[in-house]
Amino acid sequence: MIFSRRTMFWTAAAPALVGKTASYTQQEIEKKIVQRDFRGLTKQDLPTPVLVLDQEVFESNVRRMAVHCKSAGIALRAHVKVHRSADIGKRQVAAGAIGLCCATISEAEWMSANGIRGLLWTTQPVGPNKTSRAVALAKRDPSFLCAVDDASVVDNLDEAARAAGTRASVVVDLDVGIGRQGVLSAQEALELAQRITKLRNLRLAGLMGYSGAASHAIGWETRKKISEEAVGKLLEAAGLCRKSGIEIKIVTGGSTGSYNIDSGIEGMTELQAGSYALMDARYRTVGGKTNSAVFDDFGCAPTVLTRVISKKHPNKAAIDAGNKALTRETDVVKDWPGLEPRPAGAEYGSLVWKNADREPKLGDLAELIMTNLDMSVNMFDRMFVCRNDRVADVYSVLGRRGPAQR
Repeated sequence: MIFSRRTMFWTAAAPALVGKTASYTQQEIEKKIVQRDFRGLTKQDLPTPVLVLDQEVFESNVRRMAVHCKSAGIALRAHVKVHRSADIGKRQVAAGAIGLCCATISEAEWMSANGIRGLLWTTQPVGPNKTSRAVALAKRDPSFLCAVDDASVVDNLDEAARAAGTRASVVVDLDVGIGRQGVLSAQEALELAQRITKLRNLRLAGLMGYSGAASHAIGWETRKKISEEAVGKLLEAAGLCRKSGIEIKIVTGGSTGSYNIDSGIEGMTELQAGSYALMDARYRTVGGKTNSAVFDDFGCAPTVLTRVISKKHPNKAAIDAGNKALTRETDVVKDWPGLEPRPAGAEYGSLVWKNADREPKLGDLAELIMTNLDMSVNMFDRMFVCRNDRVADVYSVLGRRGPAQR
């Protein structure tokens, strides 16, 4: 099999999705969602562009990471920033995750409201709004954690926790190479940890260090070198704290790209991998441990379902997924070798080709494997979970339940 940038993901023939008249009106679809009765509903019925999730691939991804972490003897606190869905978060926890990591306080609040515990907000609370919300979560759920990297934040959080009559748990964030937040040295981590241990309303749970540089580095050996160096800084800080008599239970970090690297490093207690559950086109290009061409440890589960809405030019067709659906030239058309997507406006995109297996026709459906998972998912209120062409479920994105977006 010959791989190229455009064909290395799938080479199967495109499914025959055209020719079926929609069986349901939009009002009937909304009613089915409310009643959770998806019988008879297929991709052909959906308002495009829309986010769809391959149920089999998604479930396989979740299962595979859970099995890996269990066999490696490391905990998984899966990151939700890629999907922002309590429906998915619950399934990750049911598969074995000890909790979830959240990039925003709103994500943490939503997951908590849906009964999920063991949440780690990976950003420190700065300002009265987020400080009070973090304390409220800590009071409601003692297992909630947040990251800190500054003495003033620590002091403000302690005072807010005192005023609320509760105690908040924190992890000291160490910058291990990403350059956006975190203390800059093991010594600084020790000093902040010592400060926290002297405060009555805070509890030090451990240390955190996320190596974004490792997650998408091309080549497994390259990622291994970057990640081992990053984790080494984190372990150095943990060692200093323990030497000074401070208990460090949690040492957390890692990513999907380095999951089978960090899980083998002694001293790491948990992984923060998140993209593995869904995956995107960009992650597939970084190469894996056993396949240097494609990172195929996990499959790409989500796609943007779009429809051909005009075909008047040779070797080009207009689709209804445009800039607002975050269509990119680096996206991949699933199961349709030879087709390449192009952005063409706010609500328009294009499919172009030279030697496609077959030319798209007016009304055809196509599925785009997105380049940037986090951003694309956030553009939609919900994802339609499909088994082949049949809709099996609908997952909300951050609890949003607006009308059809197109």
